[in-house]
Amino acid sequence: MKTYERTHPWLKFEADMRNAGHFLWMTLGEAISKCEHIAGVPLQPETAKKLHLLYLAKGIRATTAIEGNTLTEEEVLERLEGKLALPPSREYLGQEVDNIQKGCNKIFASLMSGESGDLAIEEIKSFNRIVLDGLSPGEDIVPGEIRNISVGVAGYRGAPAEDCEYLLHRMCEWLNGLDQNLFGEPMALGIVRAILSHLYIAWIHPFADGNGRTARLVEFKSLLAAGVPTAAAHLLSNHYNLTRSEYYKQLDHASKSNGDIVQFVHYALKGFVDGLRGQIQHIQKQQLEIAWRDFVYESFRDKIGPKYERRRNLALDISKQAAPVPFNKIREVSPRIAASYASKTSRTIRRDLLELQKIELIKHVAEGYVDRSDRMLSFLPQRRQNKN
Repeated sequence: MKTYERTHPWLKFEADMRNAGHFLWMTLGEAISKCEHIAGVPLQPETAKKLHLLYLAKGIRATTAIEGNTLTEEEVLERLEGKLALPPSREYLGQEVDNIQKGCNKIFASLMSGESGDLAIEEIKSFNRIVLDGLSPGEDIVPGEIRNISVGVAGYRGAPAEDCEYLLHRMCEWLNGLDQNLFGEPMALGIVRAILSHLYIAWIHPFADGNGRTARLVEFKSLLAAGVPTAAAHLLSNHYNLTRSEYYKQLDHASKSNGDIVQFVHYALKGFVDGLRGQIQHIQKQQLEIAWRDFVYESFRDKIGPKYERRRNLALDISKQAAPVPFNKIREVSPRIAASYASKTSRTIRRDLLELQKIELIKHVAEGYVDRSDRMLSFLPQRRQNKN
């Protein structure tokens, strides 16, 4: 008998989902449907780039924040764009972000080049080396090497050090050999495999440091390998960070319930689906903005001349404002609008605003002028709105 069988009997390497209720399977089905939806939506290159960077920043910030990194989401985004310079005393925070980005890029590149999505112990070790690269390791910490000391977090003790190598091998063999027939289709299997890999690395805690970040890179790989779109593959990390206290509670419950994985899987799936819903809303917003811009251009299709170009730009630039634009601020809407009205009187501005109201591209409210992009919603299919 190995030591872990006595100290950590919940490490059973079983995915018994027979007691999973129908809500779990419905949630898994919704996750697959929404992933396919996101993967099939054509976006303009700039929009796709922004979406990718936004959720990469969210995911990396979440992955590092759980471990105590204090950089904000905005700072992480700046770091990804190469714009954030940190003082020497805080540079390690940026290094942690750089390491996770490097790991994500490495995983993406390997999968896109056709490498296997299976898990391997040497690759997991390489992930740990990446997350700890350039950071000051503590005593007895060797990045990428299985620990030979006892470690724990939040009152939980990792598996016995002498068993960690064996347990990682066993985990990889088990997860790589999960029967797809139990889950119906590859993406369903891949999502569950991602969650279970995270759970088991958290339980085993095979490294002296960086276990959480390593687990989330393994999870990221499993999601990408299953066909989950890149932006969506960061959502589980974000969910764990947003619900940190519940995350630790669910980890604790899973071990104390003798390795019953169902509740943790359902917890993770619910957060994953919530994140997917948010991404779809973001994509829909981008699509409505594109549809609105095309609609404005179509409204001026047969109208040629400086005044029509000026009015079209005014309608478009008002729509980019977060709040109504007062009449006395119209010239400040954008640099091109300021240039267009530099030699014009207030009477010209009023006339242009009135013409835009006539063709229902803007409207006047108490605080000023707003766009009529809400008209795009009338083009959506009609349906009854339920209260719940």
